Amino acid sequence: MKKVINTPNAPAPIGPYNQAILSGNTLYMSGQIALNVKTGNLVLEDIKSETRQVMENLKAVIEAAHMTFNDVVKSTIFISDMNDFSQINEVYGSYFEDANAPARETVQVAKLPKNVNVEISMIAIKS
Repeated sequence: MKKVINTPNAPAPIGPYNQAILSGNTLYMSGQIALNVKTGNLVLEDIKSETRQVMENLKAVIEAAHMTFNDVVKSTIFISDMNDFSQINEVYGSYFEDANAPARETVQVAKLPKNVNVEISMIAIKS
């Protein structure tokens, strides 16, 4: 049985999907972009600020499911420019302990929603 997870602390879906779906003890999180829910504006000053906002949005969704980044087992990072990888990786990595970091892939794509530079989705499992 699946349970829809939505929180006002992360951007509302802009299409026919939910922020996350909890199925059993597994949380499937939709991709998040750098939309600040308090201002309604995209955070695009620089790639580190943008990535930090994405991670904070994911954190809000994870917390709404009563989980933490320690429960994340898989991440997918979509970026518009592979030259930004090291800066994105630096911010992303600050949310995880190296010994407990999830599996991950990073993919450069031609375009992302709202012309952002980074989008991240995650899967978490509550043990």
